[in-house]
Amino acid sequence: MKRNIPFLTAMAKEFISLSSSILVTVMSIFLASLLVRGVEGTIGVNYGTIADNLPPPPQVAHYLLESTVINRVRIFDADPDILKAFAHTGIAVTVTVPNDQIPRLTKLNFAQQWVEENIQPHTPATNIIRILVGNEVLSAANKLLIGSLVPAMQTLHTALVAASLDRRIQVSTPHSLSVLSNSNPPSTGKFRPDYDTRVVKPLLSFLRATNSPFMVNPYPFFGCSGDTLDYALFRPNAGVFDQNTGLHYTNMLDAQLDAVYSAMKLLGFDDLEIVIAETGWPSMGDTTQVGVDANSAAEYNGNLMRHVTSGAGTPLMPNRTFETYIFALFNEDLKPGPTCERNFGLFRPDMTPVYDIGILRPSVAA
Repeated sequence: MKRNIPFLTAMAKEFISLSSSILVTVMSIFLASLLVRGVEGTIGVNYGTIADNLPPPPQVAHYLLESTVINRVRIFDADPDILKAFAHTGIAVTVTVPNDQIPRLTKLNFAQQWVEENIQPHTPATNIIRILVGNEVLSAANKLLIGSLVPAMQTLHTALVAASLDRRIQVSTPHSLSVLSNSNPPSTGKFRPDYDTRVVKPLLSFLRATNSPFMVNPYPFFGCSGDTLDYALFRPNAGVFDQNTGLHYTNMLDAQLDAVYSAMKLLGFDDLEIVIAETGWPSMGDTTQVGVDANSAAEYNGNLMRHVTSGAGTPLMPNRTFETYIFALFNEDLKPGPTCERNFGLFRPDMTPVYDIGILRPSVAA
């Protein structure tokens, strides 16, 4: 049988060339994915319930699953009705131990009881991924709470280990930016000297040991004025120059996050992931406040979503995404304080959107 050797040789060369091209493409994609550091940029919401007119939890869970692209929720307690409602949805749920229970949580028997009563009945049907011990504890002028925070987190983790849930559920705690004694320029960010080595460093050590994120609540809304509104809303602006690093900031959120990163780096923990536990913008407020309208709220939250999922990162943390929770799911009519506090919601109680930021699925939006 006569064989066409030149033809086969040519085919082999072409195959090798094609295979090499495919290999290069695959490796390029793989290396690119390595360059984007951090948890996949996912958008969640804070599901607060300080209201008397909200829809029942099963309706909320069904709506989020079927009608929106939101795949994570954070609740401010461990409400069993809400946890049951999110069963079999796959939506990642973060629950919270209220501040007033933190001192008791330092006792192992209470921590185990808390896990048995609030977590184990709902997992794995409900995708509980994280337990937050309190909220903005270090900003509360309460020495008992502050001194109990890290021991409570450690004890809760021990209880999760005993229940074989530690690989499924992380333990963390969110902080306001008041934990920083300095944040401007971002490169000079550092934790308050009364907390840095006594509380924050042990906290960061715990998070590193358990592969859990450092969680912050940055709010450009509360940090801006009429002069910095464009900077806060991600609009075109002159920006801010950090002379220490030579880096240029075009939005306030990046500056706030980099100030936190600088403070963590100062203590030797710049390897930890940062999760945005709360951020948002009100659609209504008092006349003395700037930018409190639905258009500004839509602009901030829409730009926020695009920015944290883009992989651009921040000037000090380039090429990364951020797991982010928008505050809040609903306008909550019973929240105390100024008008804006009751108007951070993406949705009204009847589930109609206050404004459109692209979280509705195309069939619903149409």
